[in-house]
Amino acid sequence: APSGALLLEKRWQVIGQSPSDMYQRSQENVIKVFHEDNTSRAVEVPSDITARDVCQLFVLKNHCIDDRSWTLFEQLSHLGIERTIEDHESVIEVQSSWSMDTDSRLYFRKNYAKYEFFKKTLDFFPEHMVSISSETNGIMNHSQLIQTFLNASSCPEIHGFLHAKEQGKKSWKKFYFVLRRSGLYFSNKGTSKEPRHLQFVAEFSDSDVYSLLSARKMHGAPTEYGFCIKPNKSGSPRDLKLLCADEEHIRTCWVTAIRLFKHGMQLYQNFIQPHQKQKTSPMRSISENSLVAMDFSGHKSRVIENPSEALSVAVEEGLSWRVRVMFLFLLFISAPRHSLHRAQPWFHSKLSRDEAHRLIAQHGLIDGVFLLRDSQSNPKTFVLSLCHTQRVKHFQILPVEDEGELFFSLDDGQTRFTDLIQLVEFYQLNKGVLPCKLKHHCVRITL
Repeated sequence: APSGALLLEKRWQVIGQSPSDMYQRSQENVIKVFHEDNTSRAVEVPSDITARDVCQLFVLKNHCIDDRSWTLFEQLSHLGIERTIEDHESVIEVQSSWSMDTDSRLYFRKNYAKYEFFKKTLDFFPEHMVSISSETNGIMNHSQLIQTFLNASSCPEIHGFLHAKEQGKKSWKKFYFVLRRSGLYFSNKGTSKEPRHLQFVAEFSDSDVYSLLSARKMHGAPTEYGFCIKPNKSGSPRDLKLLCADEEHIRTCWVTAIRLFKHGMQLYQNFIQPHQKQKTSPMRSISENSLVAMDFSGHKSRVIENPSEALSVAVEEGLSWRVRVMFLFLLFISAPRHSLHRAQPWFHSKLSRDEAHRLIAQHGLIDGVFLLRDSQSNPKTFVLSLCHTQRVKHFQILPVEDEGELFFSLDDGQTRFTDLIQLVEFYQLNKGVLPCKLKHHCVRITL
């Protein structure tokens, strides 16, 4: 962090406590948060801080735009699994479930798909996988599906084939699974849903759903679209219920449905009121009385209680920020036109095809998530990697020379652009030859 870095951290409001008491209490918990490039930052936080609060803290620190897609992830590297920590969840409770001798981390990054299922339900729940209940054999109207999930008295059902890893063995076997409000089951007789044929697998009040990071390599899964159910109080590999889908959109359906069954209306509240004050969080208030100056320039953070010093540090930080902005502006206007794209957040230079796919998947597989990169096969060209229908597609950007001038094109010269910035701006407004418009760029920040 730059010298004299200043953050506005929410004050723990307790009537009758002095600033020193509040500062002492805020030191009770320390969390360490990582980003994709493995840079990290340790911060002292209140005991009931939520994932949303942590995201807001790092959005402020990094001068990011808070578009509700910033997400805190829990990654358990020793198990090869990862999950989204829901905005309302207590981060300290999540951290307290980790074993001391394991590589468990919190990651801060964007996830554009976090609440997309509230807006585009059809993209997340294929019709052939959804029904009201096994008793009524009714097929749901998808426009009503989310309300059915949120209504605790309704009985939506997800069903279909999944691969399951047999307990204590390396082999995987395919079964017909049924997901209901009461839990996850598999049928021991084909696709039968009769109670005598359904075997209980897991319920979700004390468990969470995770994605497998390297399903084939680490778990020997038949595809890369793996997920698992993990008990909250267990970190043992033998307690994981390992499952695997044949396609990405099928895994997405199961994982999303489990999130809805577990958290229900709370997920919808997170979606519609991302900035609303919550009673249990000391970091939700945005009033001036709840803000306190924090100095993170040393090895330990401290509250700046002297108003003159707080003003001085704020001015210093503001000047430092202006200098950085001016430097980037001068770099921008002095750089050659065809290299300006290298300073853009959507450009990721020497990224391989697989790395691009992984980065887009981390940001959420929804339509319009994209990045630009150098071509690995042809150093004179570039590649646009774009997500559409939960699949990542790659489009080559070719240089076109005309009367001594260099242009860039996605359609063999039919539509030409003087630089990649102009190309991206055009396809953000027009679909053109692409399957969808460019909407969300993949971004990497350093904490």
